[in-house]
Amino acid sequence: MKALIAAAIIATTSFASIPAHAAGCVSGAAIGGVAGHVAGHHGLLGAAAGCAIGHHEANKQKAQASQAASQQPAPAPTTTR
Repeated sequence: MKALIAAAIIATTSFASIPAHAAGCVSGAAIGGVAGHVAGHHGLLGAAAGCAIGHHEANKQKAQASQAASQQPAPAPTTTR
């Protein structure tokens, strides 16, 4: 059991250096892994599902932010004499 936990920690820290392409995946995987483990020792399945959901939610927030930014009115031009 200790070896499994050590392997999970090593895997998690090695994936933590992945660039932002996996936004939401690491936090979702951590939450999903714990939930899967508590729900019946299905931590790996929970981590995979949590990663997918976390990535989806991060993409949704990114799309909403870009949509809100595109709907802001342009600043009025300033003239100097």
